[in-house]
Amino acid sequence: MRRGWQLAALGVGVALAIPARAQQLSRVDRERAQGMLQVIAADVRKHYYDPKFHGVDWEAKVHEAHERIDKATSLSMAFSHIATALAALDDSHTFFAPPSRPFRHDYGWRIQMVGDHCYITEVRPRSDAEAKGLKPGDEILTINGYVPTRENLWKIQYLFNVLRPQPGLRLNLRDLDGRERQLDMMAQVRQLKRVMDLVGSGASFDVWEIIREIENQEHLARARFVELGEELMILKIPQFVFSEADVNHMIGKARKRKALILDLRGNPGGSVETLKYFLGGIFDHDVKVSDRAGREQKKPLVAKSKKNDAFAGKLVVLIDSESGSAAELFARVVQLEKRGVVLGARSSGSVMEARRYSYQMGIETAIFYGASITDADLIMTDGKSLEHTGVAPDKTLLPAASDLATGSDPVLAHAAELLGVKLNPEQAGKLFPFEWPSL
Repeated sequence: MRRGWQLAALGVGVALAIPARAQQLSRVDRERAQGMLQVIAADVRKHYYDPKFHGVDWEAKVHEAHERIDKATSLSMAFSHIATALAALDDSHTFFAPPSRPFRHDYGWRIQMVGDHCYITEVRPRSDAEAKGLKPGDEILTINGYVPTRENLWKIQYLFNVLRPQPGLRLNLRDLDGRERQLDMMAQVRQLKRVMDLVGSGASFDVWEIIREIENQEHLARARFVELGEELMILKIPQFVFSEADVNHMIGKARKRKALILDLRGNPGGSVETLKYFLGGIFDHDVKVSDRAGREQKKPLVAKSKKNDAFAGKLVVLIDSESGSAAELFARVVQLEKRGVVLGARSSGSVMEARRYSYQMGIETAIFYGASITDADLIMTDGKSLEHTGVAPDKTLLPAASDLATGSDPVLAHAAELLGVKLNPEQAGKLFPFEWPSL
């Protein structure tokens, strides 16, 4: 379960974002990368939920990373060696968060696994990708030579979006008619300030830039809903990041309808507390979510019911390959407690509980970086963990490539029909239009 991430430290005057370009690695930057590895490795030793590290020789992995950083020719490569050490644990919630970059970077397209195939789902207007003819519904055969699968797609995205952003990527594609082609597409890049002043003469401008960025992220993470008469409310939750008051408001609106579709497709998870608020809002009794398996024995995770204020109508939950963590836990509890029906595709299987650690180097000029470290596996009431397994829906429903191309949503349409509401796939696809983050 993902917890809050501290993005900045109080009292620090200047934040330095290290560029991602493959520049020559200086002695100072090499020492910084080694220092980051040492700090993170120590916290893994101290906090990782399995003191035996799944049989991985953690000290050997750290030593190997140190040696590779000594030979690295760029900062991005050094960061990759830190990430590789953590990846050896094969844990969805243990990973490296490198220092932020002094630029906004976007390839102009979004992708997703649908079944065993990887498809383009969105193309940014006025991007190089659009100009070169990339379209939703195109199947991706390779990305810079890598064949995307359910198991490795997140690694490919982590590599090219976080660790080593590229000026462009080469895609091998298959279109709706079965024709294969190759496209080289350039990313859109907007240069930002390398150093942000949080206390000096330019502090006001830079602080407001940070505030605007946070507001943009909050806008994209907001809940959206559609009410279809007195019968049905459709609630789309992008992340579990809401307060109890927010959740109470949503559940209150749902209670006015006979049925609720909770759309958790694309939801990567979020807060433990938000998960409990939502579960408490759909059960008329307290419900056990899971037991924590970690170094420390703690109480089971239990969601307290809102009793008479809980939604009592019919419930359908939608999930897909990008539903992770808290979203998966929610769907599985609904199944185990027989509270509703889960439709869609098998979820991502990224279900652990982790704490995110924020670090900094320097005082007046500071470099911020971080790591997520798992502190517990979560064992469901059937005695099983969802990590690497995911949630199998009660009924598997997958959009076809042609649905992606036309923006239709047959999964949501079927869910509505199951609850007695007529909604065709074309109409369903227009209810929650995709929103691109600003560059």
